Amino acid sequence: MSDFEWALTNALNAFFERQGIMAIAYRLKQSRFVSQVMDILVDSTQSEYYLAIECKSLDSRKTKSLYFKQHFSSAKGAHQLARETEFLTRSGRNGILAVELRHGTGNAKTAYFLPWGQAYQLFLAGRAGLTLEEIEQNPALERKRGKYEISSLDIIRITGYHDIASNEDSSEGLYDP
Repeated sequence: MSDFEWALTNALNAFFERQGIMAIAYRLKQSRFVSQVMDILVDSTQSEYYLAIECKSLDSRKTKSLYFKQHFSSAKGAHQLARETEFLTRSGRNGILAVELRHGTGNAKTAYFLPWGQAYQLFLAGRAGLTLEEIEQNPALERKRGKYEISSLDIIRITGYHDIASNEDSSEGLYDP
């Protein structure tokens, strides 16, 4: 999975440089016994690029869904989606769930940006996860010469989706840096 995180970080930074946008994407260091806030953070003074991204990479031949129990962790008595949603709410960052689908040897990978609020609302509704069909309803990120290419439309489409959770659904106290 770290390959996807690095590929996405590099694609974001290439996009910012190409477009002259004052922003920087960076991966947070992962540690085996410490929960990580999110996989990728983007710092920018432009609100649409002030991001936190959680990355998931799935073998599309072996699973039919991105399952909330199987593919996300639970630590300190809280589910990863709840902890990360609280981080997004408290930090003011726009959340993105980035999902890469691996299709096996000889087949190109595809990646999708999903609005964080969409995933979190399905989790709160008790859904088991997001089906591959639901993930693929979003536009795939462009790939050129084996690398992901980000466009402003990819990000603006996602950051326009602001409904993370209502105040009643807030999971206060779950974020512990």
